[in-house]
Amino acid sequence: MPTYVVLSRLTSEGRKTIKTNPDRIKEVNKELEEMGAEIVDQYAVFGGYDFVNILKVSDIQTMAKISVEMGSRGSVQLETLRALKIDELIKSIKK
Repeated sequence: MPTYVVLSRLTSEGRKTIKTNPDRIKEVNKELEEMGAEIVDQYAVFGGYDFVNILKVSDIQTMAKISVEMGSRGSVQLETLRALKIDELIKSIKK
């Protein structure tokens, strides 16, 4: 299954939600799983982004659906990156 790195920034509305209901983070994780994502890892970070999520998703169409659904809520802005393991990169270069 392809791996995606999802960088997210909370909007002011998202920050208010997290402040009043920190468990919302876990609720969103369940929603992501219901949409077809496997959450491999998740980090709160400081700087230009608020969270880094590592997801496994079966295909690009499912990832697009997840991205549109999450972005349409107005509480978060996402940047999604397709990730490739280093060994897979090396193998493809050697072909």
